[in-house]
Amino acid sequence: MTELLTLVPAGVDTYRQPVVYMTEDCHICRAEGFAAQTRVRIDLRERWIVATLNVVATGGWLAADQAALSVSAWSSLGARHGDRGRFTHPEPAASASRIRAKAYGERLTEPDFALIVRDTLDNRLSEIEIAAFLTACTGERLDEVETEALTRAMLDAGDRLDWGDQRVLDKHCVGGLPGNRTTPIVVAIVAAAGELIPKTSSRAITSPAGTADTMEVMAPVDLDAKALRRVVETEAGCVVWGGALNLSPADDHFIRIERPLDLDSTGQLVASVLSKKAAVGSNHVLIDMPVGPTAKVRSRAAADALGLRLAAVGRRIGLDVAMHVSDGASPVGRGIGPALEAADVLAVLRREADAPADLRSRSLDLAGGLLDIASGGDGNGRSRAEALLDSGAAETKFMAICAAQGGFREPGTALERLEIVAQNAGVLDAIDNRLIARIAKLAGAPRQKRAGIRLEARIGDRVEAGQPLYTIHAGSRGELAYARAYAEAHPEALSIRERAP
Repeated sequence: MTELLTLVPAGVDTYRQPVVYMTEDCHICRAEGFAAQTRVRIDLRERWIVATLNVVATGGWLAADQAALSVSAWSSLGARHGDRGRFTHPEPAASASRIRAKAYGERLTEPDFALIVRDTLDNRLSEIEIAAFLTACTGERLDEVETEALTRAMLDAGDRLDWGDQRVLDKHCVGGLPGNRTTPIVVAIVAAAGELIPKTSSRAITSPAGTADTMEVMAPVDLDAKALRRVVETEAGCVVWGGALNLSPADDHFIRIERPLDLDSTGQLVASVLSKKAAVGSNHVLIDMPVGPTAKVRSRAAADALGLRLAAVGRRIGLDVAMHVSDGASPVGRGIGPALEAADVLAVLRREADAPADLRSRSLDLAGGLLDIASGGDGNGRSRAEALLDSGAAETKFMAICAAQGGFREPGTALERLEIVAQNAGVLDAIDNRLIARIAKLAGAPRQKRAGIRLEARIGDRVEAGQPLYTIHAGSRGELAYARAYAEAHPEALSIRERAP
């Protein structure tokens, strides 16, 4: 029996999760036994999706013979006004049994992981089932062979860029350090040296800014594969949003569920990083690993273990992976939030006198490391990187990359601002990365591009009572009030050690 309903756009953004809305008295709901949170297959012409059902009260905004689709569902189906879709129960996900097997401690093979990845991309798995899979893989529950198998499955499920026999450099930071926006500077230096560096980056999910958010303040980042190739072939480098490309697409689904659960899995992290690096066509990757008490990686031992896994799996899939362990004790630069971080990036590239010295130094370390890799390890990479930055060549290259991506624009500033001052005199002893990031997010970052935090003092500085410690930049008075209340409730975000009498 063909069960059809008229499709209408709900106008609800559910990110990548397809959602369908039907009324409680819809005849198909009754006939098929659909209830809230049921998984429903929707067919339209040659396309189909599996969506999660939300039930709407009768007599509301939706008619009984209509089904409203979330933004992602409407787009995935290619629906048009007046279309009628067919609704049925989907077949059970074939990978569900493999997820249960992993939960009970079985080792999975590459075909197992490929099946899970495919069902994830087809939305055959519910969020609960994906969460179960990710939980079963947490900690050290994926060994090296399984990590390689998952990496290959994620890589094979998407597109791949091919740069022929050219040397292709890349860098990645494992994260957890606010303001650590080295990527645009590193790309500019390395591309100015004539090396190929097609950099794809992510938007923030739980942080105040991702590299793509910061870059987007200065230039368009929503490029497809053809546009990316044009930019790189012209300027040797780019900084674009990876979500606009079909490179290791399952990773975005996993991250969307993994991060709110605050799961920590070595295997998942390695598969996430390396599948995307291999997909963009890189063959030499430098991993920046900040280590600190409130960073993502908390100890040198954890950094070493993660580094060994990244290098080993990288070799297995044809990537030369090198590590750079850095200080993760506190934020980098002064800005936390897209526009504020962009201002720091430009200050370094423009060689301004008050440019953040720590951001400049980290960027030179990473760019120098990549140039050393390119030269076969002659040890002169950092000095070459410094010369390219100090001469203005890196700034010129960055502006050329921005122009090729669609045009450069200066970052703006927020209208609503508030200084948070020291309550007592002393020495700034510590900055809690997680708390300061939380304040920046409450101020509106990254959705409000000009929102965030500007640090007015750094660790080791002597401060007086009443001296500004940081300034909250907000997109609205309401967001400023939220951020202020949280900041005042958490003075330990910046810890001051009182001076001895």
